[in-house]
Amino acid sequence: MSNLSPKMHYAVNAYMKVCKHDYLMWTARCAKAQGQDALSDIEKRMVDEYNDGITFKVGKKYIKVMTERSVHGFIVNTDNDADFKLGDILKAASYNAPARNFARGNALRGIFNNMQWTGA
Repeated sequence: MSNLSPKMHYAVNAYMKVCKHDYLMWTARCAKAQGQDALSDIEKRMVDEYNDGITFKVGKKYIKVMTERSVHGFIVNTDNDADFKLGDILKAASYNAPARNFARGNALRGIFNNMQWTGA
């Protein structure tokens, strides 16, 4: 898929797995709040569409994690960053740039602080 090391590829997939799980849990909570015992067919389709729509693109410094409609976050993909470590998770400031105020976790270390399906 790119020039990712196997370790970084695993970390990016772990990041996306956390997002997918949070979306499923959020959908289940919404269904329960509506008095449903299980997800409806529509909700199941929505979960499948979210899962299929989350992807990533490798850039020079960052890995951009995207959903169908937006950028979910960025993962630092370089050892040559003065402020962040390889694998640090950054919130999206715009479609093409991360918010560089502080890391929201580290994908390589399996630290996904407050990671939600809506963003880092």
